[in-house]
Amino acid sequence: MSIYKKYLGSDFEKLHPKMQQRFGMSSRNGLAMIGTGKMDRIWNAGLHTLPFLHFGTLRNIMFPETGTDIPFSIENYVYEDSLGRETVTWIRKFHFPEKLRRFDATMIYSEKERRIIDYLGNKQHLAVDIDMHINSDGSVTIRSGNQRFYEGPVAFNFPDMFSGNAEVNEAYDEEQDLFRISVKVSNKTFGDIFGYNGWFKAEFKQVAPEAVPAYARPLREEVRE
Repeated sequence: MSIYKKYLGSDFEKLHPKMQQRFGMSSRNGLAMIGTGKMDRIWNAGLHTLPFLHFGTLRNIMFPETGTDIPFSIENYVYEDSLGRETVTWIRKFHFPEKLRRFDATMIYSEKERRIIDYLGNKQHLAVDIDMHINSDGSVTIRSGNQRFYEGPVAFNFPDMFSGNAEVNEAYDEEQDLFRISVKVSNKTFGDIFGYNGWFKAEFKQVAPEAVPAYARPLREEVRE
């Protein structure tokens, strides 16, 4: 069973059928999704956010570049990590004219907390609680909550002042046969920080867990949730 179906329970059936396919991938069924499209707009809130965004590039989380009609790709693979946890990769690539930027994450289902945990970046240093809400049109809204930082023996709740809380809306457009997505990251102190909106077409294919590309896996795995 997919981690999203486990979290949503019967609400999973309220998703549009194409969204069910998208969020129904598991290591058992061996499905992966490769999406390609464009971001109509990628933006940030200005100079005061740039240090925060530049820092995010060190771990493949956020980035300072902005633009319109930016080629985009997303890769979702599913495998069991070294700790035996069902893991879904979110490898998002933004192909700017002079630079490729990535926004990486891996998600698991926490049996203890009974929720989705999103590890941001390529080293799983930031663990974020995730809430999912199914809308009346079969789309989904995903919101991030409490954040925890882990680095070696160090572990602490990330202060709200420095946290970026994300809201993601994803829907299937039947007429155009594609997925539409919008993302906004905000901070309780500084307001909106960063975001993008656009679309992608998806190809679903069989990829065995052992065939998941190495670049799609994090450089380290964090046992703490």
